[in-house]
Amino acid sequence: MKKIELEVVALSHSITQTHSYAVVLGEVNGLRRLPIVIGGFEAQAIAVALEKMNPSRPLTHDLMKNFMVAFSIDLHEIIISDLQEGIFFSKLVCSSDHDTVEIDSRTSDAIALAVRFGCPIYTYENILSNAGIVMDEKGKAPAPASEKAEMAGAVITESTGNDLKSMSIEELNKLLNEVLESEDYVKAIAIRDELNSRKNK
Repeated sequence: MKKIELEVVALSHSITQTHSYAVVLGEVNGLRRLPIVIGGFEAQAIAVALEKMNPSRPLTHDLMKNFMVAFSIDLHEIIISDLQEGIFFSKLVCSSDHDTVEIDSRTSDAIALAVRFGCPIYTYENILSNAGIVMDEKGKAPAPASEKAEMAGAVITESTGNDLKSMSIEELNKLLNEVLESEDYVKAIAIRDELNSRKNK
């Protein structure tokens, strides 16, 4: 089966499930997006690696990477290999000096490790056609044709954006310090992006 390469294009609060987040993977050189609902801990782990932050304590995925590096195990790629009843299944393709093995993984953990190792993320056509949404040339999703597509589109929406827009720069800086102290790196990214957008105006 031909593999399709994906990249992380967004990380946001999920408005379809309380206390959940969504990581949005985009088809490399394509217009399709694959939104995947993940937990808060995994969202933090992905955000820390994407933004190259240095948390005061190593997160579980940092420990996993350090363990693998210490024992000369390389992560070559991850493959989102199956989709059953709305749940994605993934594999880590790892190698040492003597062997290459595929290890089953939750997709959120696989992505958190992929961004740490800088390795490619792949899936198959049947998964992308079943669970993906197609963006237009301007990067916007067309009007949803089905309930499933509508839910997928809703996942991409950032729920905290409007709250941040109403805050002053001083309030945003204070909030940024608070969320960094509480290690809420996903919120920190949203606040930093809002501050940067105001600086660029």
